[in-house]
Formats: sequence, C-alpha cells, structure tokens
Amino acid sequence: MSSSLVTREDRNGIAILTLNRPDKVNALCNEMFEALDEHLRVISRQKKEIGLIILRGSGGNFSAGYDMKEISGLVRAHAKPHFESEVIEYLANMPQPAIAVVQGQCSTGALELALACDLVVASESAQFSESYSRWGLTPVWGLSLRLPRRVGSARAREMMFTSRSYSGRRAEEIGLVNFCFPDDLLEAELDRLAADILANSWYSNQVCKRVLIETDALPLREAHAHEMFKNEGLAPDAEQRLQAFLQRKKP
Repeated sequence: MSSSLVTREDRNGIAILTLNRPDKVNALCNEMFEALDEHLRVISRQKKEIGLIILRGSGGNFSAGYDMKEISGLVRAHAKPHFESEVIEYLANMPQPAIAVVQGQCSTGALELALACDLVVASESAQFSESYSRWGLTPVWGLSLRLPRRVGSARAREMMFTSRSYSGRRAEEIGLVNFCFPDDLLEAELDRLAADILANSWYSNQVCKRVLIETDALPLREAHAHEMFKNEGLAPDAEQRLQAFLQRKKP
C-alpha cells in the first residue's frame, strides 16, 4: 500500500487529509481506502492533539468517484467485504469534527465520502453529482441514508433519479453543503471556519458530536434521557473559560 495516496499534514490542531491521485482526478481505489483507514485510526486516538479533521483532494478536485477499473474487476478487490463502507462509517464516527472541502468534481462514491463528514464546504466551481443509476450501479456506502438526511427525501430522489450535476452555489441552496465560497476566497474562509471550531473546547465539541450520533433517530424522550444521564460533565478547561469570560465582563 502506498500511503502517498492519502497524505496527512498537521497544522495548529488540524489534521489535513488529502486524497492524492490527481492524475486520475483522485478516483477512489482500494489502496486509497486502506491509506485513509490507516490515517483515521491514528487520528481517532489523538483527541487531545487533533481538534479538527479536514478532508480534501489534490489538483483542484475532490474526487471523481470510485475508479471504474476496480468496479469492472480489472484490479484486485479488497479481501474484506464492504471494507470501503466500513472506512466511510469510521470517518462518520470519528471523535473529532470533520470538514469535507470540495473543489472541482465530487461524484457518486466521493459524495458518499464527503457526506460522512460533519460539515461540507465547497467552492463555487465545485460540481456535485450522484450518478449510480447512470452506470447501472446501486449505493452501498450509505448514500441512500445520508443524502436524504441532508437535503430531504424529495431532493435526494431528484439527485438520484436524474444524475444531474449541481454547482457549489446550488448545492448550498439545497442544503447539500454548509458553506459555498468564491474560489479565490475559499482558503481564507476555510481558515476562519476552522479557527472558530478550534477556539471552542475540543472536549465539548467531541461530546456534542458523540451525543448527536448516539441519539440520531431516537424518540425525543429517549434522546433527552440519553443527553441527561449519559452526560460526561464539564470540559476540563470549563472553569478557566468561564472565568476568562467573567473577567472580560467586568466594568
């Protein structure tokens, strides 16, 4: 396995994971998922060192989706069934918040990967599409679950049945992405967003994410009971943060 297919750069508490197959528009392949899985399992143990994950692609594209050669069986399949789906699920359940940053193409399997992140940020020139039906394929990595939860059932049906492409701006309008920025402002705005997240308690962010995951689809009464009785308490730096706030409020 070549770890260069997914590179990692750490920057001020952020782990930046980059899909790195630009000559193939970062098409997803078995070895790329193996590299991604390896990185995620290390980062998941670094809750005090890493407060945010950013997933993006190299060469101006997020990813064109799964490599068609692997789908057609021209290269080896992974020995473990449903391995890719498990990696995507592992990403979705990482303790740290995760942001998918989409430039250029984000199609089908790549969309499933992006939707496993907590937030999706896009450039205006980004192009999103769900085109399984175009190729006679069916989703198995969670698309039919995560897409309607993000954009609603009616809009998910539209995307899945038509295989149309959606610009970054249109994706923001329908709720597919959280933020869409002009291409030339993407990096600056991403830095601002990351700074806002990292300025908060990493502990609290991780507890909030865990609760959101564990109470998803629970009835309100059960979800509320879970929130109250499985609460992990205040962050270790809560007192320090409150005192700093009170000091600023003094006349």
